[in-house]
Amino acid sequence: MDAVTQTKILTHRGALRMLEAAISQAEKMGQPQCIVIVDASGCVVAQMRMTGSKFLSLKSAKSKALTAASIGQASDVLPDLVRAPIAAATQGAMTGLQGGLPIIVEGVLLGGIGVGSGSGAQDIEVAQAALGAIGAQTV
Repeated sequence: MDAVTQTKILTHRGALRMLEAAISQAEKMGQPQCIVIVDASGCVVAQMRMTGSKFLSLKSAKSKALTAASIGQASDVLPDLVRAPIAAATQGAMTGLQGGLPIIVEGVLLGGIGVGSGSGAQDIEVAQAALGAIGAQTV
């Protein structure tokens, strides 16, 4: 294995494009949302609490984004049996709630997006709109 490798990363401009698309979709739906975008290392690169969204949903949106970035899959794929233990072990950083999707471009996991404050289906719809803004794979 080489000591150094090249890889794709999510840029701040890409994260802003995603955020704008997510906000636009949430506005079309009439459902204010909390949106968090993290890079592959779990660092928040963009977030927004839309006016009228539930303030605690910002915390769950971050957990959804972290979960999706960590496992490379939708946050709700975590088996029921491990949801509570893994949430406890990560101090709430991981969740099995709907609304977290991985950001995958050309087969490379770039991070995760988490959306919260609507129904699970609404959260996913907003996250998918954000993924589409940068040509990321949608789940």
